[in-house]
Amino acid sequence: MDAAIPALTEMPARRYVMVGDGARLVTYSWGDPDAPAVFCVHGFGSSTRDNWVSTGWVRELLRRGLRVLAVDQRGHGASDKPHDAADYAMPVLVSDLTTVLDTYLLDGVRYLGYSLGGRVGWQLAVDAPEHVERAVLGGIPDGRPLARLQVEQARAYVDSGEPVTDPVTRRYVGLAERVAGNDLRALIAVAEGMRIGDSDPDPAAPPHQRVLFATGSDDPIIEESRHLAGLTPNGTFFEIPGRHHTNAPGARAFRQAGADFLAAP
Repeated sequence: MDAAIPALTEMPARRYVMVGDGARLVTYSWGDPDAPAVFCVHGFGSSTRDNWVSTGWVRELLRRGLRVLAVDQRGHGASDKPHDAADYAMPVLVSDLTTVLDTYLLDGVRYLGYSLGGRVGWQLAVDAPEHVERAVLGGIPDGRPLARLQVEQARAYVDSGEPVTDPVTRRYVGLAERVAGNDLRALIAVAEGMRIGDSDPDPAAPPHQRVLFATGSDDPIIEESRHLAGLTPNGTFFEIPGRHHTNAPGARAFRQAGADFLAAP
């Protein structure tokens, strides 16, 4: 094993970034500070460790000579976890990412996002194009994410242990509970916050950077993802074979295709 590249579960020291409303976000950095930077942003109910370290993404990117910067989004990982839905509106999540990049004095990063991280990455590329040179957006639907989660059922489960009968909500609760340290009340607020305003990706105003869309062949959103890629001027689509939404980040085929795209000149 290359001693210069950390083991899959090794985490560097946390660096805290204070954002506009006073929330503290935890960030992690690997690699040569002068190398091209990849900014990794995880999905709903996940974290930097879960989405990018344990799956081998950080190691793969370091092997390509890239610098890696990652953030635990608010409500996730080791970052602050407010319980107010307004704290998770799309403009807030995008502002969090621009603040992190400004704190690290980074412009024009290569962006890697999955699911919620993919959706926020789309908006970052549109609203702050100077910050995004190119992007890999995995598991991003053409439609509002988390819209089918039944908030009242999820809240009743947290408050009193009432069983969740809706299968979609049960899947999201299971996804949230599989990561140690998750705060279900905060994640319910994330789902509510994503419904504030116009949280859908707007196909009429797509990012103009090069974008690789990637979705699992067994993910129900695959056709919406493929359609969204087709509406993006410089978009291409990669089908992750044999994977669904939850296990796609760990797919070797996705990791290699994404790293190839991010490391290309």
